[in-house]
Amino acid sequence: MPEAPRQDSRTDSRTAPTDEELRTLDAHWRAANYLAAGQIYLLANPLLTEPLRPEHIKPRLLGHWGTSPGLNLVHTHLNRVIKNRGLDALCVWGPGHGGPSVLANSWLEGSYSEKYPDASRDAQGMELLMRQFSFPGGVPSHVAPEVPGSIHEGGELGYSLAHAYGAALDNPDLLVACVIGDGEAETGPLAGSWHANKFLDPVHDGAVLPILHLNGYKIANPTVLSRIPEEELDALLRGYGHEPIHVIGDDPAIVHRAMAEAMDTALDRIAAAQHAAREQGATERPRWPVIVLRTPKGWTGPAEVDGEPVEGTWRAHQVPLSGVRDNPEHLRQLESWLRSYRPEELFDAEGRPVADVLACVPEGTGRLGATPYANGGLLVRDLPIPSLDDFAVPVDKPGTTMHEPTRVLGDLLARIMRDTAVRRDFRLVGPDETASNRLQAVYAASGKAWQAGTLPVDEHLDRHGRVMEVLSEHLCQGWLEGYLLTGRHGLFSCYEAFVHIVDSMVNQHIKWLRTSRRLPWRAPIASLNYLLTSHVWRQDHNGFSHQDPGFVDHVLNKSPEVVRVYLPPDANTLLSVADHALRSRDYVNVIVAGKQPCFDWLSMDEARVHCARGAGIWEWAGTEDGAEPDVVLACAGDVPTQETLAAAHLLRRYLPELTVRVVNVVDLARLLPQGEHPHGMSDFEYDGLFTTDKPVIFAYHGYPWLIHRLAYRRTGHQHLHVRGYKEAGTTTTPFDMVVRNDLDRYRLVMDVIDRVPGLAVRATAVRQRMADARTRHHAWIREHGTDLPEVAEWSWNA
Repeated sequence: MPEAPRQDSRTDSRTAPTDEELRTLDAHWRAANYLAAGQIYLLANPLLTEPLRPEHIKPRLLGHWGTSPGLNLVHTHLNRVIKNRGLDALCVWGPGHGGPSVLANSWLEGSYSEKYPDASRDAQGMELLMRQFSFPGGVPSHVAPEVPGSIHEGGELGYSLAHAYGAALDNPDLLVACVIGDGEAETGPLAGSWHANKFLDPVHDGAVLPILHLNGYKIANPTVLSRIPEEELDALLRGYGHEPIHVIGDDPAIVHRAMAEAMDTALDRIAAAQHAAREQGATERPRWPVIVLRTPKGWTGPAEVDGEPVEGTWRAHQVPLSGVRDNPEHLRQLESWLRSYRPEELFDAEGRPVADVLACVPEGTGRLGATPYANGGLLVRDLPIPSLDDFAVPVDKPGTTMHEPTRVLGDLLARIMRDTAVRRDFRLVGPDETASNRLQAVYAASGKAWQAGTLPVDEHLDRHGRVMEVLSEHLCQGWLEGYLLTGRHGLFSCYEAFVHIVDSMVNQHIKWLRTSRRLPWRAPIASLNYLLTSHVWRQDHNGFSHQDPGFVDHVLNKSPEVVRVYLPPDANTLLSVADHALRSRDYVNVIVAGKQPCFDWLSMDEARVHCARGAGIWEWAGTEDGAEPDVVLACAGDVPTQETLAAAHLLRRYLPELTVRVVNVVDLARLLPQGEHPHGMSDFEYDGLFTTDKPVIFAYHGYPWLIHRLAYRRTGHQHLHVRGYKEAGTTTTPFDMVVRNDLDRYRLVMDVIDRVPGLAVRATAVRQRMADARTRHHAWIREHGTDLPEVAEWSWNA
């Protein structure tokens, strides 16, 4: 492979580190270790200017020491290569409970003090740094949004490598290091993430350097990858497409030299691979390096406590000395441990890091805690979203024409993809479903990212593509999160039932956004946008296993200032909602829309107004004509909207004297009280829309109890009756799905008759007609395998 790196300014001739350089690297590492341990234990006396006393110790000892020395080693050596090579770099810290380390290093380099001036780089600031860690009113024990340079909350393990690759996409000059804990390496999402190198374009993307940190133990058990033979581990990593570089030891002097050489070797190989692809036209997929770092868990901490081995065992995972305030021997051991780092050599009398400690630290935005890539809102640009009128479907009369909403949206996404071809800051991700979800128009603007082998039968594969398809929802989610957090835009398209696979991941992202909003130095990033299609009501062909609309319930449980849920009923409302979502910042937007042909209800202008309201009366569908309604037919979702309008049609025909109001809800959060969600309606608005005393028959896309939960405080809640999905599904006809779940037009008419006072007696014949229609439906589909003609051929204007 060619030796030339990607830029002359990044050249390193791989000269072995000098003894002086290794000495200063060790000084930095010892300083970081001292600060990390101090954060777990110390409330005062940060420089040990007096003997430790119990009152210097925190009353509750929280944090994780075991991984911290290894993370400090990685941070120290990343500093060296960033400074020597002039790199733009970011690090994703997979063992997120190693928060003390990343906090310590950001304080040493000065980026922490820049964001939090009270934590100045002196004794007073050091005391604050230590006191606030895992302390009421302070900072969490994980690498959280509060930590400069972070894009990854590692409290839940498994997502680091996917985030790293997402950050590297379309950032050609960025090195993304990713420390993977050996416990984390046992998770499914992390195992799937090793395949991300088959999607990394060495021309347009940056590089990811995985650093697999094998310290041997999880909380209480050994880790798999640390216990298999080295040749088996190497075979595994080579099978994933990596070339391993090993760093092993417990002698700091030996490990520092080996780590420096490993970093140089890895970065030279990365530079050569990028140079070959960018300058020489090489198309063979590179075998990227991976560093395997084996150091003891709790390295440099207490070797033994109370007669039990600690360093190098699972006992070092959290707090090695737990009885420091009450046990004089533990207190003595803690002081001996802290003094072993020789803090008097590392900090001057005022508590400032000395020159040796800072010798390896880069300047300005080269510091890992100051890189703008970890504060993506500083880099994000508005998407060039064209006028929706260019893509809108014409609607002269409601319910006359039909379109596939997601196909219409696909044309808009293709234009955005085309208009971002040069700037490369928009990606579409999904698990092998872009065409299935009718979004294939994007292939005309960009193919599917692919670096593995190809065959003549393959379609739309492109080494430089920005459509990401892999059959792992975890990987799709992680890629997109990393991409957004580093300042770009995207959309995640997924089958509705299977987006649940990332329930836990979206939890973490929502928490990240909520916390980030409270940090003035974190600039808003582009929203995480989901398009959920192939939804519950049109999974009649795949059957029960593919029918689950509950992701909406899951999301609406989360921080209301962050989450938004939209159910556009037709193509033009989908365009309007998507336009809003793609322009928004710091949200998680969930859009549920069908891919099958459905009726066009609103013109583009009407759709804009209706979506801006979030919920509104469709006057053309009701029979109010200025009179007070006898009943409100409400709906949310495309199929429920069609069934509601079909029910309104039947009521016009059979009960023309009944005054009916039709309300459509696009934005589910509108149903919440104003004080519980930014989009919530006041009681005045809600009562004006739904009335306080009239029956409301609500046809809803998902589980009916969600609507009750959103509206349970409203005055008219006792009059609210919701129909929705109730786990009654199979492989059947489209209309049979709604019948099985009592969401069909005939059942809705029966509900009106049952709940409007006086109708139960005078409309008995109509109710029987509706029940008979359901009976005819059951017989018809079993004989013909298709829906009743009166259903299949129905339209609003028929």
